[in-house]
Amino acid sequence: MKAKKTEELIFKTFMIISSIIIISILFYIIGTIIYKGLPALDIDMLTKIPGGGFFLGKEGGVLNAIVGSLYIILGSLVIGLAISVPLVIYINFYLPKKSWLATLVRFSFDILFGVPSIVYGAFGFALMIFLGIRASLLGGIIAIALLIMPIMMRSFDEVAKLLSRDLPDALLSLGATRYEMAKVIIKQLMPGLVTAILLSVGRGIGDAAAVLFTAGYTDNIPTSLGQPAATLPLSIFFQLGSPVEEVQNRAYASAAILTLVILILSLSARYFSSKYQKNKI
Repeated sequence: MKAKKTEELIFKTFMIISSIIIISILFYIIGTIIYKGLPALDIDMLTKIPGGGFFLGKEGGVLNAIVGSLYIILGSLVIGLAISVPLVIYINFYLPKKSWLATLVRFSFDILFGVPSIVYGAFGFALMIFLGIRASLLGGIIAIALLIMPIMMRSFDEVAKLLSRDLPDALLSLGATRYEMAKVIIKQLMPGLVTAILLSVGRGIGDAAAVLFTAGYTDNIPTSLGQPAATLPLSIFFQLGSPVEEVQNRAYASAAILTLVILILSLSARYFSSKYQKNKI
């Protein structure tokens, strides 16, 4: 009995120490970003594009990167949702419960989920060359769509598996068509779908490797899919490479903006996840 209590105390101590280390690292990262970035964070950072000699310490902001990130993530969401939602609905409610095809698709989700983002960037770059597309907004959208689809599919699939399979059978027995059945199912799964979207957006908007070769970089706001597009992660990457301290501080200010966006997405995902747990069937 004494040995069990000693073992429990040891593991509890390790858990507490691990938690303290993780929380300390988190606060250190956020504190560094705020300490170095807050002095450089002003209204110009949010409302202006880079001016002449921006990376040498002159005027301008990161509006081009903010807008470019929004364009890319919105475009990738359209592609991701168009593929992910029908596929998840199909393997969960149209195929038999123990279908080999559904098992194969889920196994593919797991593999794609673990692929590094730089691999998606390289694949997107190869695909762009094959299609004759240069580094552009469209290229960034394709690369980020490939990156977030496994996340979206896997997250949505986990939620869809919790829904009772009696609901589709009940709807069909009442005379509903399969299209009407799918509409009801999606409505029931909407909080879980929103959570999957927010999780994938949080991953996609903060990734630099996937867009490094595909989106290019520009100081201007793109006006068409064929033009290069800046993103916040790339803006941080290039600014930190500057030898000018002022520009480096602007990189931390950009990091503060990106961190705030991801924090909002993470809190929103937790909110919708808890809401789903309260209302699940």
